[in-house]
Amino acid sequence: MSIANLISLARLLAVPIAIWFILNDALAAAFWLFVAAGLSDAVDGYIAKHFNQRSALGALLDPIADKTLLVSLFVTLGLANRLPSWLVILVVFRDLLIIGGFLLTVVVTQRMRFEPLWISKLNTALQILLIALVLARLGLGLDDHGLERVLVYGVGATTILSGAGYLVRWARSLAGAELGS
Repeated sequence: MSIANLISLARLLAVPIAIWFILNDALAAAFWLFVAAGLSDAVDGYIAKHFNQRSALGALLDPIADKTLLVSLFVTLGLANRLPSWLVILVVFRDLLIIGGFLLTVVVTQRMRFEPLWISKLNTALQILLIALVLARLGLGLDDHGLERVLVYGVGATTILSGAGYLVRWARSLAGAELGS
């Protein structure tokens, strides 16, 4: 297994530790672990690209580690009443929708191509910022000056828009597959 894939695997294995930190009010530790996970995502990508370590395993493991971390922390922060439940439901539902839509499209069309939408990339960036801000506020006493509320609504809006974008993409793909049969 390549170094890039080992880093992605370490990020995936850090998820239960981050959950444990949050549930045990070790929120400063959760913040720093989240920061380390974010840095590891950048490092594994850099290593994979610049040291010819791209692989089929890495192409799957990296986004699985990223989504597992984000969704797990959203759910955990929601259960700990640190994020609004409506937002947690939206984020989890959208990610399940993306996974289900991707699998359905692959089965029906026999194609594995999957390019994230720009709105989805923005959504992921806002999710990361929101989790980091919540953990920094709770664990480090950071005054967010109301930014958390803005991010909550930004994540909510981009979650809805990206989910709708994927639905449109998959509807077109599946309609094309239906016409071709």
